Amino acid sequence: MTEMLSYDFMQRALLAAVLVGITAPAVGIYLVQRRQALLGDGMGHVAMTGVGLGFIFNTSPVWMAVLVCVLGAVTMELVRSRGNQRGDIALAMLFYGGMACGKLLVSKSAQAGAGSLESYLWGSILTVAPADLVTIGILGAVVIGVTVGLRRQLFAICQDEDFARVTGLPVRFLNLLLAVMAAITVTVAMRVVGLLLVSALMVVPVVAAQQLTRSFAATQAASIALGVVVSLAGVTGSYQLDVPSGPAIVLLAIAVFAVFSAIAAPLARRRHRTAKADPGPTVCDVQLPGQSPSDATTPDRSAGLAQ
Repeated sequence: MTEMLSYDFMQRALLAAVLVGITAPAVGIYLVQRRQALLGDGMGHVAMTGVGLGFIFNTSPVWMAVLVCVLGAVTMELVRSRGNQRGDIALAMLFYGGMACGKLLVSKSAQAGAGSLESYLWGSILTVAPADLVTIGILGAVVIGVTVGLRRQLFAICQDEDFARVTGLPVRFLNLLLAVMAAITVTVAMRVVGLLLVSALMVVPVVAAQQLTRSFAATQAASIALGVVVSLAGVTGSYQLDVPSGPAIVLLAIAVFAVFSAIAAPLARRRHRTAKADPGPTVCDVQLPGQSPSDATTPDRSAGLAQ
């Protein structure tokens, strides 16, 4: 361990892992709540075009990926909000077109053939440069500030858009803001986890934390803690075993989910017996604008996550 920390590139990789471990679940919990768990995977496809443009124009692939991914996220949200029956087809074309365009651009760049795209697809602890670390830190701070600072408002639109609109929340703006934060998270995490696996780090720690928590705030905190732990452990293991960091992190996260699921099964049966004995309503502590505490009862577990 001491030898590993003596290398500058490992210090940068571990710091980047902490930032990514915090950022990905902080956004992913909202995607899980609104049943869009695979949205990050689609954004990863679109981000490949940004990486390719960065190679072509010899600029930062991370910042180019941010620009392209944000534009793609806004497009996705506009298609989703219209509820068009052909929206799925349009999104599929956007996803696969982004991947194909990225590969084509990389193949025509001066960096082609050097395995340069591989590190963006699967993550690599060797590629986190000082400039990348600064970028990850800035973008990660923005994402954390929005997802934690606007937790109540974002939860409201994920739970019930119509009710949130009635209470006066700017639903369209918040939906676009959440999509943009998810896009930024994809580009933040691509150096450590890789574009093809970033969605897993956004989702798996969240569903693992849900096995043992019963409120939204507790789930968010626990998923962020899990994200940091598996990211650090995955990067450390990838160094020791000489394997890509992205797959190592994701497999560890899945293993944690399996363990938590096994632990949660008897707890769920115990809660079920308790609920039968005392079937009282759950009071949600998320109070929307114009809503009194007495209006915040939640009839099911998903709404109760807001506590």
